[in-house]
This record gives sequence, C-alpha cells and structure tokens, in this order.
Amino acid sequence: MLQILLIGPALHAVSGISTHQNQLFNSELSVRFELLHFQVGGPGLKENSFQKLFRLVSNPVVFFVFLLRHRSAIVHLNTSMNHNCFWRDNVYLLIACILRLKVVCQFHGGVLPENLFPGNKLLTSLLRCLMKLPDVVVVVARLHLDAYRRFLPGQRLELVPNAIDTSSLVAESPAAKPLGHLHMVYLGRIAENKGIFEVLDALAILVEQGRDLRLTIGGSGPDEERLQAKVNALGLNERVDFAGPVFGEARDSLWRSCHVFVFPTYHWEGLPYALLEGMAAGAIPITTRVAGIPDVVQDGVHGLFVEAKDPVELARAIIRLDDDRVLLYRMAQTGRMRVLEHYSLGCMADHFASIYELLGGKE
Repeated sequence: MLQILLIGPALHAVSGISTHQNQLFNSELSVRFELLHFQVGGPGLKENSFQKLFRLVSNPVVFFVFLLRHRSAIVHLNTSMNHNCFWRDNVYLLIACILRLKVVCQFHGGVLPENLFPGNKLLTSLLRCLMKLPDVVVVVARLHLDAYRRFLPGQRLELVPNAIDTSSLVAESPAAKPLGHLHMVYLGRIAENKGIFEVLDALAILVEQGRDLRLTIGGSGPDEERLQAKVNALGLNERVDFAGPVFGEARDSLWRSCHVFVFPTYHWEGLPYALLEGMAAGAIPITTRVAGIPDVVQDGVHGLFVEAKDPVELARAIIRLDDDRVLLYRMAQTGRMRVLEHYSLGCMADHFASIYELLGGKE
C-alpha cells in the first residue's frame, strides 16, 4: 500500500487547509492508501519569540528525520501562495526533493504566482524555479489553473476542487425551511476582507425599510470586537446573533436552518468550504466573483453575485430573494444538486487517487 505523507497545519486548526486534510482522511483515500500527517506552522497555542524561532528552525530537522524513518512514497504539501508560506513551506519541499521523493504541491488560494513578488524579478525567478520541483502542482480553482499555466509552462498541473461530505447537510429538503422571516447566515473567519461589515450595512438599510430579517454570524477572527461594536452602533442587536465558532452537528443544523449565505468577500479565497456546505444544505449564496467561487456558482441559477464593498447592491440581492420565495426554493434545489454532482468526497478522492497511483508507479 502506497504511503502518502500530508504536510500542512494541525488537523484540529480552524482553517481551510486543515479542513481539506481532514476531508482526505475521511474519504476513500484512507482505505486505498496509508495516509500520514506532518504538522507545519504554529501549534495553535500562544508562543513567545524564542519558542517560535525554535520551532521554525527545529521543525525541518524533525521533518527530515521523519522522512528517513517512514520513507513515504509521496509527499503531499498543502500550502498557499503568500509570503509566510513561501519562506516556510519551500524548506519542506526542498527536503523532500533532496530525498528524491515524489511531491504533490497543492495551493489553496492566495495571490496569483506572478503577483507574489511584484516588480522583483529575482524572487519571481526563484519562485518559478521552486514551483518546477514538484511532480504535480494542484490548484482548486480554474482562475488559478490559468494563471499557473502562464507562470509555469510545461509543469504538470491538476485542477482538483475542494469537496465535502454532504450526508448530514442534505438530511432535510430546502422546502421544509420556514417561510417567515428571511434567515441569513455568515459562517467563517470574522475579518473585514470577508465582506461581513458590508453585510451589516446592508442589513441596516433593509431593517430601516421595514424588512423582517435575521442574521446569524458564526466563527471568530481578528475583527470580531469591531463587528460587535458596529452591531451596537447600528442598533441591530435584536436582528443579529453571534454564534461563535460552530462545529459538527451545530454547524450542520445552522446551515439547514438558514435561507441565505451572505459572503461578499474580497479576500483571495481558494474555494471556500462554507460555500459548498451552505449550498448542499439549501442556503443560497450571495457572494462575489472571487477565485473559485464562479466555478461553482452561476449567477441567477445557484446564487447571486454582487460587487464587493457595495452594501446597496447587496441589499438589492437580499430583497430579490426575500420577495420571491419561488426563486429562493428553485435556487436552493439547483445549488444542492450542483454540489452533490461535482463537489463530493468521492469525486475528489478519485482524482487524488489517480495522481497518487501515477506517481507511485513511476520508476
């Protein structure tokens, strides 16, 4: 049985990459291959400067010894295209290549490669050289695939979208949701570039017009206190509920209870898991054309697109769904079918299995 070593953040961490790694372990891949995990990045605990420096220096040594001990056939490095990951994760890439292991390097969002070091030809050339080392480079969105093709002509590239376990999310029909007030949900990291502040502005506009709306905000993040302060300033306390971080059945139940997933992000996303989860549960996304989102959502069919940083347009999109519950139900159904047909764990597992088997069969 081929042994695959997944490299990435802690499996218990709250991040898209951690979710992806757990999905791999929960898929058929864990039956067809021997999956191991090596943690990079912080442990999720508060570190002082000395502890962080010691970890950054010692972890590659631990990784080298780990590889000598296990001799995994394939190393699957999960990373993002940003400065922190570039300087940290390429060390692990180089170690795997020195040991002549097969490497799958998967990029989960971040900037496009030509934009990582704008105006710096030397570092851009270094990036290009390093990205030619993996046997396969995997991306999660078509936008990234096109950009990486331009940046890395001749490199083997694969588009493997994120996927989810839909079993608990489809337990109820979208038609079973109550027809009263429109229940909106934001689930994710609470950060300004996710568009959540514009959601509050749109909600304030609609409440002033007499709309009966509710918003549940799930998650945590650096801008949580500012967001709560804004809720108070806009007088939306009776309309907005902060659920905090939600996991497991509580998360699934929240998805199943809501009508709309409001996500007007302008962050460099990959393919957000929250988007797939919400659609599988029958929540209609109101979102932006960022990274992998247009791969999943067709405007007016599975959800609605709005321009980033425009609460007035966001309010108009909410009104459209609030006033037309037939459209709401139809989009909920088509969105669910979209995820079930194209973003299931089985589809993702089959794609990675073909990559692993091809690399494992190479001499």
